[in-house]
Amino acid sequence: MANLTLIYGLRLLPEGEVTEVKDAVLQLANGHEARVTMHVLEGSREEIERQLKMSLDAFFDFYPEI
Repeated sequence: MANLTLIYGLRLLPEGEVTEVKDAVLQLANGHEARVTMHVLEGSREEIERQLKMSLDAFFDFYPEI
């Protein structure tokens, strides 16, 4: 298996501050664009941490060959 690149970003804001979340656009080496779907998690620190861990586990379930 070749090395991989994980595109990742975090930002915490007070609940209710965000009105819209758009996909992030990536520029690939072959000249094409790709999109990364952004996700929103809300709750207490513990709830967000639990949801984030579950989301990360689920993400890798999409790629069983890894």
